[in-house]
Amino acid sequence: MNQTVDIAKNLVTNPPPELERLMNDPRTTDEARQAVKDISVVSPPPSGTATGFSAATGGNGGDQSRDGRLQVVNEDQEFTKQLSSYLDRWDLLDKGFAYDVVSVFGSQSTGKSTLLNRLFGTTFDVMDESKRQQTTKGIWMCPSKFGNTLVMDVEGTDGRERGEDQDFERKSALFSLASTEVLIVNLWEHQIGLYNGANMGLLKTVFEVNLGLFGGGGDTNKPRPQEKTLILFVIRDHVGSTPMSNLTATLTQDMEKIWASLSKPQHLADATLSSYFDLSFAALPHKVLMPEKFEESVLELRQRFTDRSRADYVFQPSYHKRIPADGVGFYMEGIWQQVLANKDLDLPTQQELLAQFRCDEISTVVTEAFVASSKVVRRPVEVGSVVDGLGALMRDWLDTALGKFDRDASRYHAGVYQRKRLDLLASLHASLSSLFLGQLKNLHKIETGKFSKGIVAGVKEPGYDFGKVVEEGKVASRTRFLDAAKEVKIDGTDWEYEHELASLEDDLRLIADRCRADETKKMVNTIERTVKRQLLEPVEVALSQPSPTMWDKVLETYKDVSESGEDAYLAKAKSYNCTEEENTAALTALRARIWLSLRKKLEEQTSDATILATLRSNFEERFRYDDAGVPRVWKPADDIEAAFRKSKDDTLALLPLFAEITPSSPSLLPALPSPEASFDLESDPTPFDPSTAFVLLSPTKLLSLETRFKREADAAYVEAKRSMVSSVAQIPLWMYGVLVVLGWNEAMAVLFNPLYFAMLLVLAASAYIVLQLGLAGPLLQVSKTVINEVRRIATEKLREAFADVPEAQRVLAQPVSASSNGTASDEGRRRGDLLADKYLEK
Repeated sequence: MNQTVDIAKNLVTNPPPELERLMNDPRTTDEARQAVKDISVVSPPPSGTATGFSAATGGNGGDQSRDGRLQVVNEDQEFTKQLSSYLDRWDLLDKGFAYDVVSVFGSQSTGKSTLLNRLFGTTFDVMDESKRQQTTKGIWMCPSKFGNTLVMDVEGTDGRERGEDQDFERKSALFSLASTEVLIVNLWEHQIGLYNGANMGLLKTVFEVNLGLFGGGGDTNKPRPQEKTLILFVIRDHVGSTPMSNLTATLTQDMEKIWASLSKPQHLADATLSSYFDLSFAALPHKVLMPEKFEESVLELRQRFTDRSRADYVFQPSYHKRIPADGVGFYMEGIWQQVLANKDLDLPTQQELLAQFRCDEISTVVTEAFVASSKVVRRPVEVGSVVDGLGALMRDWLDTALGKFDRDASRYHAGVYQRKRLDLLASLHASLSSLFLGQLKNLHKIETGKFSKGIVAGVKEPGYDFGKVVEEGKVASRTRFLDAAKEVKIDGTDWEYEHELASLEDDLRLIADRCRADETKKMVNTIERTVKRQLLEPVEVALSQPSPTMWDKVLETYKDVSESGEDAYLAKAKSYNCTEEENTAALTALRARIWLSLRKKLEEQTSDATILATLRSNFEERFRYDDAGVPRVWKPADDIEAAFRKSKDDTLALLPLFAEITPSSPSLLPALPSPEASFDLESDPTPFDPSTAFVLLSPTKLLSLETRFKREADAAYVEAKRSMVSSVAQIPLWMYGVLVVLGWNEAMAVLFNPLYFAMLLVLAASAYIVLQLGLAGPLLQVSKTVINEVRRIATEKLREAFADVPEAQRVLAQPVSASSNGTASDEGRRRGDLLADKYLEK
């Protein structure tokens, strides 16, 4: 109870906003709230005095506002531009749907402003009863002190100031009916039953103009509006002589008659009044004769506007126009403009226009913030980087943008909001699609690079399996791409990454094929080198020992190493996943390269120098050595001519073997590779001609080699002959005795002379060392070179000396003859003097 007393004190000392705060405070008990209701019968403040709420909202608003009030439409039918700012000053701009609009309609000087001031604590001007003239001009708006309610005081009808001009009356009534949830019709009890006095004619006109509103503008397919309007008839100066039930019945019948008399379109022919309006009634005693009961009735009527728990609470959700508070100004201005243009008022169209305007504004703000957020990652994506967590970032931007849009735009027309939301979502998705595509392309590029590096690293491992390396790389690249692509894909979009995935797989396949081709080439090169080592040495040995079975050995060796190389290729090719066509092409190339390697070696072994060396070696083995392999020392009794002829003929019989590859069996001949085969040799191959594949030496070359061999063989025969002659020409034995006798003294002189003997020892030791070290030949060669060099230098010096004495040579070349004055000797001396003079001059 103490709290009740405190609240009652606050009612006197605190301004109304404080009372409202206390009423809304959850700590306030129900008893305290009831006490406030019982004692807060507010008397209207004097005209021109600002209430506590007005002071809180800024007081005087200029020409169009007084004490927290705002003239929405002035006498010249001009709509104010300050409504939104006043809603902000009244703390209603951010209320969303948590507000209500009520207006009053009735004849002039029937106490409409007084009723509003009593009901809602507003500060509208009231009539000076001593003058009985028009008080409210135009349409005024003021906030209620008892809730988030906007109260409109409409200029009264049937005033003498307007006279017969009823244009503004119709427009203001039409505006009030379209823009408010509850329309209070203020009328005196004695006016009930009258047509003009109760404004029934004006209501009929308003209803007829509003047929477009109620019927969807004549569109039979357009559903009826879901919002209704409550018409609250407040019967003034009710003294109780006529029961309230009779009065309400009379008013209801009048409204039904008005509705029935309307000229409705065909699709509204069956429409009833209750489809669009709810009727409610209230009665107030005489304000002057029964002031106390009047105040009690006003308090009771106020509860219908403030107490949501009451069954007759007037602000039902079905009456709300579903216009957010921040769009009220634009919405009412649009309605007023259509009223002025005398257009059919279509409330849903006005709601849609407002919703479009506000949703576009909100969408623009949201889009700007969204674009600013996405700039952070656009540059990295554009330069080719993959942004980790890009999908989460994009979803966060979308959630933030849509959340802000939903919060600010969902209060407007549902259809427009949903449509604009879809448009915004499509726009945001379009903005993000470039990031999505850029991320996919960057993933594609990076994964192909990783795949290539993975293959290069894998083939460097010992004992690698190329097929396994490729397959593991493909699986890893595809998995990474799919994970990143799924992460960046936004639900609800038609984005697809399958095309980019297919392109990635194609590129991976191309890279794998290229690497497989390189590895196959490397493998074939390796096999070729191995085959060469296995093939070339046996071929060289076979051709260095020519025999009729020589080509059998060569071709058998060729066949063995070829089969070994093909088996090695096929064993490794299984891990390369090569196709049959690729294997066939590789084996064909391998056979061709092995054949050309053999052919090249055969050409080396059948070159002129090599064949002559082979023939010479074979001839010397036959001619210089006996059957036991012992070197021969030719004696006069030996038949050197027969041995020479036999050795030469046997050696010449081997020469045709080198001319052509002729095995003992034709089946040993290998199948020749196709001329179109891709040999791809490491070095420039010998041009391949199948017609000459087995031909090594031409007849002309054979004849040339035979001639040269014969010359070398003849030289060997001559040398053998000389050796045999030198062995026959021996020195006689008695000659050795003569040498001893004649040289005895000289030998003794040398042996017994210390100087000569020492010199002999030095020469003997030097000769022994030279012979032991094998320096005899080099010393002779050096001595011969020195002698030749000295001779050459002497010759050049002599040529230089005689190069400039042509005259002396000419003089010396003249014949010497006797003259009359002297003899031939004198002529010789003269020439000698001349030659001497030439040398002295030089």
